[in-house]
Amino acid sequence: MGLEQIIPAIFLIAVLVLVLPSFLSSNSNSKQLFKNLSIWSIIVISIVIVSYLVFK
Repeated sequence: MGLEQIIPAIFLIAVLVLVLPSFLSSNSNSKQLFKNLSIWSIIVISIVIVSYLVFK
């Protein structure tokens, strides 16, 4: 892993640390939490697939 991969990973972890407490407090109901997590997983998977196809 080079520096060009470590720095973005650190920034992504920092954003996750900033966003996660608010996300968990707003999703106190487990049904709502799983619904939001599934929506976000679909978004992330589609972005990964598109970026893989573009940068292939």
